[in-house]
Amino acid sequence: MVAAQPTPREVPEMPDFDVVSLPETDHVAEGEVAPDFTRPLANDEYWEDRALDDVVDGPTLLLFHPMDGAFQGTYLYNTVDDHGWTDDVDVLGLSISTPYAHKRLLADRGDGVRIFSDPGADVIEEYGLAHDIDGMTGITESRPAVFLLDSDRTVEYAWVASEHPEFPDAEAIGDAVADLVD
Repeated sequence: MVAAQPTPREVPEMPDFDVVSLPETDHVAEGEVAPDFTRPLANDEYWEDRALDDVVDGPTLLLFHPMDGAFQGTYLYNTVDDHGWTDDVDVLGLSISTPYAHKRLLADRGDGVRIFSDPGADVIEEYGLAHDIDGMTGITESRPAVFLLDSDRTVEYAWVASEHPEFPDAEAIGDAVADLVD
């Protein structure tokens, strides 16, 4: 009997969306120090209030994404898993979802990742990433964004979506991670 070969992760078929340009934004940029904040930080077991400054003690990949369950978040954490970035850097996420939703997301993907909960979108606003959800008055989420921070929270690499849907270039992130950790 021949053992079954593992199959690569199937890429889900992308939902049929119209591409929408997002307005210009004055987001945190390369060379700037990422603003500090304190929010509940969840892993797959529990959560507690933590300050970004307290958890960044080396190279850190900070991922902003819409609500957990939105395909952009799923894509980001699948990409983290597929590229093994948690072996080289600390990976932190942030979205408007609750710590309960983060625990569910991390049960399926994002091995070694922790996610900040920002339901009021204050941190998202401070980082210049706020995106009002069409047709939902008073609901703001984050546009997808990736920031690679050094141990002093200086942004060494930044990518922010300029349209919806848009996804970061995994190869560019991997190159930036390799440059920072080498």
